[in-house]
Amino acid sequence: MVSASTLSPPQTQTFDAIVIGSGIGGLVTATQLAAKGAKVLVLESYVIPGGSSGSFERNGYCFDEGASMIFGFGDRGTTNLLTRALEAVNVSLETIPDPVQIHYHLPNGLDLQVHRNYERFLQELIQRFPHEREGIRKFYDECWKVFNCLNAMPLLSLEEPRYLMRVFFQHPLACLGLVKYLPQNVGDIARQYISDPQLLKFIDIECYCWSVVPAQMTPMINAGMVFSDRHYGGINYPKGGVGQIARRLAAGLQNAGSEIRYQARVEKIIVENNRAVGVKLATGEEYRGRRIVSNATRWDTFDKLLGDRQLPRSERKWRDRYQKSPSFLSLHLGVEASVLSPDTACHHIVVESWNQMEQPYGTIFVSIPTLLDPDLAPEGYHILHVFTPSWIEDWQGMTPGEYEAKKEEAGWQIIDRLEAIFPGLDARLDYMEVGTPRSHRRFLNRADGTYGPIPQRKLMGLLGMPFNRTSIPGLYCVGDSTFPGQGLNAVAFSGFACAHRIAVDLGL
Repeated sequence: MVSASTLSPPQTQTFDAIVIGSGIGGLVTATQLAAKGAKVLVLESYVIPGGSSGSFERNGYCFDEGASMIFGFGDRGTTNLLTRALEAVNVSLETIPDPVQIHYHLPNGLDLQVHRNYERFLQELIQRFPHEREGIRKFYDECWKVFNCLNAMPLLSLEEPRYLMRVFFQHPLACLGLVKYLPQNVGDIARQYISDPQLLKFIDIECYCWSVVPAQMTPMINAGMVFSDRHYGGINYPKGGVGQIARRLAAGLQNAGSEIRYQARVEKIIVENNRAVGVKLATGEEYRGRRIVSNATRWDTFDKLLGDRQLPRSERKWRDRYQKSPSFLSLHLGVEASVLSPDTACHHIVVESWNQMEQPYGTIFVSIPTLLDPDLAPEGYHILHVFTPSWIEDWQGMTPGEYEAKKEEAGWQIIDRLEAIFPGLDARLDYMEVGTPRSHRRFLNRADGTYGPIPQRKLMGLLGMPFNRTSIPGLYCVGDSTFPGQGLNAVAFSGFACAHRIAVDLGL
């Protein structure tokens, strides 16, 4: 037998860039670099790509890991980032347009739909708040001003001076418009035009459903993108499930000559002479890279992957401004098709009390992707993906038996609440799987199962969000912990920006 001390160390391979994690931000970074000729390695700890944008199969159902409401698949402008990301590596994906973004079920009988058609949405909202007719139009039109500025220019790295100069000279008015909105939040602008408390609460849930904070703490830049692109590029569901986005990007990455490895858990970012130069896997394998990109959360990156290094001052300042958002309790349900009426919308948000909107379980999100793609479920059945905010602290310190019992109890409580909207849901249930913040932490490899950072207090718009470079040379971050924040199209933007910055740094 050969002793361990005489074994040769594992072979070290060198890449232009190593990306830790195959979430959409990481995959967009990798594919953009590969399209420019870089040799890229993506390391994914799970068995499939996508992170919280992945999919899994159970009993004939194909469930999405996270949200099913997808922006970025438009066919015009510059904000169709998912379309552009796929095209960069010569892959495509069939999508199905959704005529209604959200059907809101809100307190005091406020029940309305956000239609893809902008005027139809405005008219439905004005019908419920006729005294705010002028304010409604002025507020949402202001969101369009932000969107039109974004949609007029290529969205690349704001850390690259030559890009900024070029864009400014080509689109001076759009740039000045964005500068105006960068320090502003939605709530302040909404209150310039709207005074009705109920309508302002509606603006709050319009923000909360994707930013996990109310309008006063939601950056106007993000709202301008979301509130307008749902009518411009629209909500489009990927045929075969959300996980197809990551699968196609991964295939395009490999076709471009780069690599992705699964079940490859990065244990450590290797830093030499204060520069990130590689990664070490849990297996002991090491890979060297000219640039290292972390698609993990900033908490995982700086608290775990960098070991016991002192937290950089820039990260301490960031944590003073931002905290982890809650995770979610998730229900993946298979139900008989007869539960749903023929005119049921794909996406629903339920709030029974405005005072509970931000509390655990206070807001319920429902997606029914089989209304758009019936092939995701057995014939005669639908998928319901139900999720509601939940903190990991509420799921700690239990025996396995206690944990399973609490999961089942919480799941049935949510189903009971949904009976008001989908009568007969309980009786026609075919399959149920419950996930908790612990599930999200385990399978998505995210600190406390969080879905990203949220402000600890009211900040000046997006000015507090960090870009892709970090204080450690050679190390970049991408994903929802970087500008512009949470959301699939937002993390795709961070991927475009990160790849552009690295390409400039590498001279590609």
